[in-house]
Amino acid sequence: MPIGINVNKAKEIHKDKIREVRKPLLSQEDVTFMRAVEADDTDAKTASATRKQQLRDVTNIVDSATITATDVTGVTNELKAVWDADVLGDNPL
Repeated sequence: MPIGINVNKAKEIHKDKIREVRKPLLSQEDVTFMRAVEADDTDAKTASATRKQQLRDVTNIVDSATITATDVTGVTNELKAVWDADVLGDNPL
């Protein structure tokens, strides 16, 4: 009997990796936002708030990903493919 792949668990692990990368980016964006508040720069506040929301939402793409692979390597590669480099930068995985 073949060993099954728990895709939901794999997705959770991948989201944890995203959260590790996202945490310092959110902290950095908090500083940017506070500087915009201090300068009363509405455009910078809006841009920063948008960026923070993008960072918060980035794990949603993992939830909505359709994983078709049935082996560990395939599942891993499909999850790596949903990395949003525009939001998170280069994939360290």
